[in-house]
Amino acid sequence: MWRRLSDWLYRISNGWVVLSALIILLLFIGLVMPGQASQADARGAASPDLTFYYTAGDLYKMAEAYGAAGRQAYVRVRFTFDLIFPLVYLLFLCTGISWIYGRVFPPDSVSRLANLAPVLAAAFDYLENLSASLVMARYPVQTPVVDRLAGFFTMTKRVLVSGSIALLLAGVVVGIWLWVRGRGRQ
Repeated sequence: MWRRLSDWLYRISNGWVVLSALIILLLFIGLVMPGQASQADARGAASPDLTFYYTAGDLYKMAEAYGAAGRQAYVRVRFTFDLIFPLVYLLFLCTGISWIYGRVFPPDSVSRLANLAPVLAAAFDYLENLSASLVMARYPVQTPVVDRLAGFFTMTKRVLVSGSIALLLAGVVVGIWLWVRGRGRQ
């Protein structure tokens, strides 16, 4: 299944798809994210989404600081904005990595499976949203296990998103190096 998904991403990823995905990402960051950031600033409390790691106790402190209206707004954002944003960065990172790696690594290279890293990142993003939202929605009732997993999901998402960006940049560096090396031989 994973190999088929990876191969499909290579088939659909061309320069126009990657450019379109980049434009969508930039428009989303430029037009939608500022509004979301200002709403988060208005709450005045730390956000699980913007923290690298937090404990269950930290999450409950955030829930308390948000107040009832803030917790309600947090859950609403997780099931509107935060359903779309992972898809936006997933589209760009998967197609970008596929397009670059398709040019720098042979078809049988295990490195080509790197295009699946953003899929894992988005999966952990959704797990983070679900778990933190459940804790916020049930507060002040405690949500054992889920409250502890939320911080792990957030940290894993951050590592995988950053790793996916690093994989994309590494592919670009390898591509430039191969291009320069090829031009030097001519």
